Order: sequence, then structure tokens, then C-alpha cells
Amino acid sequence: MGGEAFKALADPTRRHILELLRTKDLTAGEIAEHFDMTKPSLSHHLSALKTAGLVDAERDGQNIIYSLNTSVLQDLMSWFYTFTDRSETNDR
Repeated sequence: MGGEAFKALADPTRRHILELLRTKDLTAGEIAEHFDMTKPSLSHHLSALKTAGLVDAERDGQNIIYSLNTSVLQDLMSWFYTFTDRSETNDR
């Protein structure tokens, strides 16, 4: 499990971006409508999410469409689940 994913998830803005992408794929401009920040700042957040493997980006003409990488999110959820399932550790 890469540390980049945890660093990306630590930021509330990035978590909000993931929440937006949960409902549908969006362009950077559509994502920007939900934030009061500069384009370079938004680009930095999107880059961190891409580096962490949490979002995919695909060019569509002039736009880049961002979408959730659900397989990485599922892996993270499985990893977190191992810490909430204490039945095995409590049976000692």
C-alpha cells in the first residue's frame, strides 16, 4: 500500500474532490466550480490524486476528464477493514 494514497487522503480538499467524482466523472473546470482556489492550486491537488492512483485522467479534446480509480479505493478500504475487524486479535 503506497504512502502517496494516505498523503493524498489526508487533505480535506482532495477528499472533497473524491466525493465529487463519486457521483460522476468531471473535467477540471467542473471540479473548480466547487472550490475557491487558483487553477495552479487545483492542478496540484489533482496531480497528487493522480500520483496516488486515486483518480484517472483521460484527455477528451480540450478537456481532461477525471474519474475515480475504484480499484485503488477498494484496496484501501480492504486495508482499513483489517484494523476494524478485531475479532481475530481479541480471541487470544
